[in-house]
Amino acid sequence: MPSTDEEILAELREIRKLLTPAPKPEPPKGLMNEFRSFIKQYNVLGMAVAFIFGIYLGALTKALVTDLLLPLISFFLPGQNINTVTLGPFGIGDFANSLLTFLIVAFVIFLIVKAASRYNLG
Repeated sequence: MPSTDEEILAELREIRKLLTPAPKPEPPKGLMNEFRSFIKQYNVLGMAVAFIFGIYLGALTKALVTDLLLPLISFFLPGQNINTVTLGPFGIGDFANSLLTFLIVAFVIFLIVKAASRYNLG
């Protein structure tokens, strides 16, 4: 049963109308609605949680380095307290502590990002 050109054109117009995406709704008005939109759009809650975890990960790692690793290093270097090691007029104990802490935190973050990308989480 052959269709006329007008029927084909009407059907194509109907298909086009169905395939055209609906216009985006206008953003909600009002301060509270704009604030909710901001929170959702920029994932502020997730960033806050990540920031808090980052702070405590750094504190935990600093405690690990200060209370466990540096005394262990001092144990293997008899007569040397790593916190009082100097290089000329410069004390390098606190710097060594901070450097070790940074390297451990950076490595842990690297592992987290690697795991997240492996499992398509981020």
